[in-house]
Amino acid sequence: MSDKRKATHQLLLLRHAKSSRNIPSTPDHERPLSKRGRKAAQVMGRVMRSEDLVPDLVLASTARRAMETLEALEPWAEQPILDAKKALYLASAPSMLDLLRNLKETAQSVLLIGHNPGLHALAVLLVGAHSKAAERKLAKRLAKSYPSGTLAEFALACPWSQIEEGSGRLVRFVTPRELKALA
Repeated sequence: MSDKRKATHQLLLLRHAKSSRNIPSTPDHERPLSKRGRKAAQVMGRVMRSEDLVPDLVLASTARRAMETLEALEPWAEQPILDAKKALYLASAPSMLDLLRNLKETAQSVLLIGHNPGLHALAVLLVGAHSKAAERKLAKRLAKSYPSGTLAEFALACPWSQIEEGSGRLVRFVTPRELKALA
């Protein structure tokens, strides 16, 4: 992707915040956020608002921890459209890519809240092997891991229907650990 091409879309990939494992009888889909996860998601919401990372569309897994992550990000300056999708629960990278390819071009900024390992694989796929020097440090960090509550921002210079490997320019990669000082 040429640096001279202007980004037409913004894609924000957010892994749900840290979930609770204290209730062994709770089905995986119904696990809530932990206290630490809720706090991290609230801080991420403040950071997103301060950096003007306000989506006009949110695609979210229907898992309780993903929906609670979304709730903790609020309030938004303008309420985004929410499209909760059961298909995003533990979705693979190819499944998420297909979902993104079917978005309407009117969606300029999209926040996708999902799960690993699919979300991590999607982020790595979008960066591809072509990343520029300025992106390499971020891309190396992203390739290593994608912790709970982590946000990756991509600029896309193609229509949603043409997203493929290497079509995303990694703009930022923020983990909850980096935000601890802001808590």
